[in-house]
Amino acid sequence: MPNDRLPTPERVLVVATHPDDIEFGAAGTVARWIGEGAGVQYLLMTRGDKGSDNPAADPVALASLREGEQRAAAAEIGVTEVEFLGEPDGQVEPSLRLRERVTRVIRAFQPEIVMSHDPTVLFVNNEWVNHPDHRAVGTVVVDAVFPTARDPLNFPEHLAAGLPAWKVAELFLWSTNEANQLVDIGDTLERKIAALAHHTSQFRDFGETARWLRRGAEELGERAGYTAAEGFRRVMLAR
Repeated sequence: MPNDRLPTPERVLVVATHPDDIEFGAAGTVARWIGEGAGVQYLLMTRGDKGSDNPAADPVALASLREGEQRAAAAEIGVTEVEFLGEPDGQVEPSLRLRERVTRVIRAFQPEIVMSHDPTVLFVNNEWVNHPDHRAVGTVVVDAVFPTARDPLNFPEHLAAGLPAWKVAELFLWSTNEANQLVDIGDTLERKIAALAHHTSQFRDFGETARWLRRGAEELGERAGYTAAEGFRRVMLAR
């Protein structure tokens, strides 16, 4: 059993930019919460239509393929609600229009916890550049959570549509340099890897990726005495 004493939320909304982002960043924690009875919904900003190094790839066909991969990855850990907003890959900007779209989903689903990208990170652990789409989506999500979804005078058309204001209790942000919450995923690491394996279009050698992912989770877990862990910037919003 996990020994980090992390509570189980009722509902969790996971907002990501591309298919496979959730599997890399949060799928072990999501799988654990689902196993403990939480309801989880995925919201994908794009369908990953630029995610290929083949210049002859058809973006429309690629988007369809990657959407299918994401739905299969979600199903692997028990997530059945997966929504795609269909924004163009590589061109996401933190606009008020996108904030309204995310706010609408927050108000409809009423999650206790929202998970997404940490928008403050440009260089992740000084090892790679954080994708500009990730930073944009993270900004949109944080701004949608606070104060937009909370305050009923923001987008009053939502209230007219039967969607009241909603206050999210916590943010869990992945790919962060300021992790203050290590989640024990010793029981769900292999399910995380199995979910990622569905993204076959993204890997030439998945075995190497799986070894890298497992090693990273185990090394992170060692810091807290866990078999494996995922790290998040956890923001507990004042009630």
